[in-house]
Amino acid sequence: MDVESLYQDIILDHYKHPRGRSLIDEPSGESHQVNPTCGDEVTVQVSLDDDGRLVIGYEGQGCSISQASASVMSEMVSGAAPADADTVRQAFVELMHSKGAADPDEEVLGDGIAFVGVAKYPARIKCALLPWMALQDAEAKAGIGPDQEGTSTS
Repeated sequence: MDVESLYQDIILDHYKHPRGRSLIDEPSGESHQVNPTCGDEVTVQVSLDDDGRLVIGYEGQGCSISQASASVMSEMVSGAAPADADTVRQAFVELMHSKGAADPDEEVLGDGIAFVGVAKYPARIKCALLPWMALQDAEAKAGIGPDQEGTSTS
């Protein structure tokens, strides 16, 4: 099996068996994002647990790329410190802007490395970035982020 087939299998697995897909009880911040080009949509909710770690919830509908990306995002940043989650988000954004030429760091991105092939297709980049942009917006609305670590409006 070649690497590209493996990456496609990872994306399909996350699409068919989403990780962390549900909304949370008491979010501190929420963002609903829509890709008007294709109709993908996602709602991401965030809060902090008692240890200052991210609690992430999401729901959405759309193509396999956007929904698999939301699953990967949830798996990668749930339970992380806000600064660590931001490092992962930034690495994913850089990967998506690499036009497929990046050599992604599996230590940072985990299953997110599977999206390296998606970065070759400009029309699909927005699909993959949609949940990550919703995460960033939800964190900002909640006052959670690397610059505001440990502060929440809840």
